[in-house]
Amino acid sequence: MGRGRVELKRIENKINRQVTFAKRRNGLLKKAYELSVLCDAEVALIIFSNRGKLYEFCSSSSMLKTLERYQKCNYGAPETNVSAREALLSSQQEYLKLKARYEALQRSQRNLLGEDLGPLSTKELESLERQLDVSLKQIRSTRTQYMLDQLTDLQRKEHMLNEANKTLKQRLLEGTQVNQLQWNPNAQDVGYGRQQAQPQGDGFFHPLECEPTLQIGYQPDPITVAAAGPSVNNYMPGWLP
Repeated sequence: MGRGRVELKRIENKINRQVTFAKRRNGLLKKAYELSVLCDAEVALIIFSNRGKLYEFCSSSSMLKTLERYQKCNYGAPETNVSAREALLSSQQEYLKLKARYEALQRSQRNLLGEDLGPLSTKELESLERQLDVSLKQIRSTRTQYMLDQLTDLQRKEHMLNEANKTLKQRLLEGTQVNQLQWNPNAQDVGYGRQQAQPQGDGFFHPLECEPTLQIGYQPDPITVAAAGPSVNNYMPGWLP
């Protein structure tokens, strides 16, 4: 049974896409090498992965020479001006420096994320650990300072609210006193009059001069009272009028 035709479209599965890229990249590099050997051709191949990693192949001794030849063939006859050629070489060298720096930054970023740690030595791992510790300390210090700033701001707002509360309370007490004076302006005079009126009440009511014994319906005769005691005929005047 023959192999089916592969539909040319982007592979959605990430793992399958990486496996296919690795297989086809190796196949393409192999084909380029075979073409350069079998046909004695000068072949240059440059591949960038979706993560920015560079893969290249050059059949000649220098990729710069092949690129320079490409520039000459693509943009006309070779330049006779030496300054232009030097500028081209300078730009190519700058490109190589930027490419090396870019690859170093990519590798450092992957190492900080915990990826591709296998090729690192013990010293490089220790340096990476110290770098992560310093970064973690700076992050914690920044977070602590931010929290302290927030706490200071909240304390300042609390102090302002307390001062405003005291001011409002003082105004409320002053307003209450003013209202009391407006509704009862003669409160002090009335109180003073009540205190001075008490002696008049004591002089108005006079105590009655009477015997402490209460007698109802009985009017004793003074002569009889004076001659208290039993009479001759043993008759005691009493209730008869």
